Amino acid sequence: MGSYKYCLCFTRKFRWSEAAPPPDVVAAFAAYANGGDHMGPEQLRRFLAKAQGESGATLADAERIIGQVRQLRHRHHLLGRPLLALDDFHHFLFSDELNPPIQSQVHQDMTAPLSHYYIYTGHNSYLTGNQLSSDCSDVPIIKALQMGVRVIELDVWPNSAKDNVDVLHGRTLTSPVELTKCLRSIRDYAFCASPYPLVITLEDHLTPDLQAKVAEMATQTFGDMLYYPETDSLKEFPSPDSLKNKIIISTKPPQEYLKSKNSKENDSQKEKDASDEETWGKEVEVQKSELEADDKNDQGQDEEDSDDDDDQSLQQISAPEYKRLITIHAGKPKGGLRDAVMVDPDKVRRLSLSEQQFAKAAASHGTDVVRFTQQNLLRIYPKGTRFTSSNYKPLVGWMHGAQMVAFNMQGYGRSLWLMHGFFRANGGCGYIKKPDFLLKAGPDGQLFDPKKSFPVKTTLKVKVYMGDGWRMDFKQTHFDAYSPPDFYTKVGIAGVPADTVMKKTRTIEDDWTPVWDEEFSFPLTVPELAVLRIEVCEYDISEKDDFGGQTCLPASELRSGIRAVPLCDRKGMKFKSVRLLMRFEFV
Repeated sequence: MGSYKYCLCFTRKFRWSEAAPPPDVVAAFAAYANGGDHMGPEQLRRFLAKAQGESGATLADAERIIGQVRQLRHRHHLLGRPLLALDDFHHFLFSDELNPPIQSQVHQDMTAPLSHYYIYTGHNSYLTGNQLSSDCSDVPIIKALQMGVRVIELDVWPNSAKDNVDVLHGRTLTSPVELTKCLRSIRDYAFCASPYPLVITLEDHLTPDLQAKVAEMATQTFGDMLYYPETDSLKEFPSPDSLKNKIIISTKPPQEYLKSKNSKENDSQKEKDASDEETWGKEVEVQKSELEADDKNDQGQDEEDSDDDDDQSLQQISAPEYKRLITIHAGKPKGGLRDAVMVDPDKVRRLSLSEQQFAKAAASHGTDVVRFTQQNLLRIYPKGTRFTSSNYKPLVGWMHGAQMVAFNMQGYGRSLWLMHGFFRANGGCGYIKKPDFLLKAGPDGQLFDPKKSFPVKTTLKVKVYMGDGWRMDFKQTHFDAYSPPDFYTKVGIAGVPADTVMKKTRTIEDDWTPVWDEEFSFPLTVPELAVLRIEVCEYDISEKDDFGGQTCLPASELRSGIRAVPLCDRKGMKFKSVRLLMRFEFV
């Protein structure tokens, strides 16, 4: 029972009780327990195979689940037959450890070229906060690696004495961190969450002697972990499987670098950060002002794309030791956008485009971008005016096959939640195989056109039964000082424009364990790129609704049947107890 003060003089008491199993759970138990009071291993196995779609479930699997549930709920009464009562069965279904919504193993083909995969990519990975004045550190790099990020970006500059190398966001007030410290942390944590290759993209502002020093640092720090390409130019990228537990370097070849200019490039756009709190369902909109900007004067680029190839007098001499380490050759757009995405049959490369440049390329040369990304790597990075480390909407990049949609991982917001959710696919290994329609032309030679509408392939039915865990993870008065919370759930799809939608349940008043029991249907035209978005809010009549948890899940990986869905906080960290009980079905 909880007590809440009301009008200073009075106390309101609310009785708390654990919610009963939903009718669907009761019906499933009755059906597979043959009307009895308990369910045995064989009956549970049949439930897993038929109702949950786990055709490979064995009797041993069912016995293991029953043992784990009994261990958790009946520690002092483990003798006797291994059976589940209705409450035990409900506990099993509501456990995200025993009954998660997606599988946790790598299950995709990992032997294709790197260009065939979406890769979990960070931007300015060393920053602890905003882009202008925050500290540079190895801590956000470690956190990103622990989350499964597979591309770490480092901006390398000469230190104040010009005799060593620092990592910092150049020409800002960010405080530097030594490159050696970052490299050691990368070595120690590179494969803590995934065995698949880690890419280090270097934004290089170094003289040849310091480039040679970087080569020495990398060689000594990484040792056998460092991958050396067999040739200067590759006709096809190696596969993630062939590069397991390897660190690979991506940057421009040294001869393409020029001495840094003293003046800071001006950003004529003067845009404000796009709000990450926009209404869901607008993820794929492209700003008209960005599309109308002049291709030749695109501002707000990363420093790696800000040099001037026309001034040949500033050309540097190549550092051979440094050049030998570069596996993925990077480059900036030269000429118009159509020229930038031209395919070279003799070599593959990585192209970097700012989010504005990419928006224009997608609008005017969409199928050319798709063709380019079938063999080459495309990296998209946030515009220079995202000073607060906010992020853009990633769906347009994924729709065009862009492998490296680079995000500020130190921030948070709905775009980053979507990124986290998308890369939960394929066991969270940081590499996701792109859909076949983005990897090859159709039977008539046509390429996938993201602008076209497609027929519905499947419909995802989502039922939101109930939620629990807030009373354990939050203080009694966190949501409301005078009564228990009034929760509702938003459920929707982020995907191609035709699939993107948001819906919500009714609000359940004064209940820490809300029961909604509502079902929603989502027709999907491109289910391969659809992400299920879930957010729980607490209704507040006088102020902005309070945040109660969120998660995003790749629709193509959802396990059918009744599942427990754990929720995360604003920064994407999983709550200890908060979860929803939901059912997923594809029809």
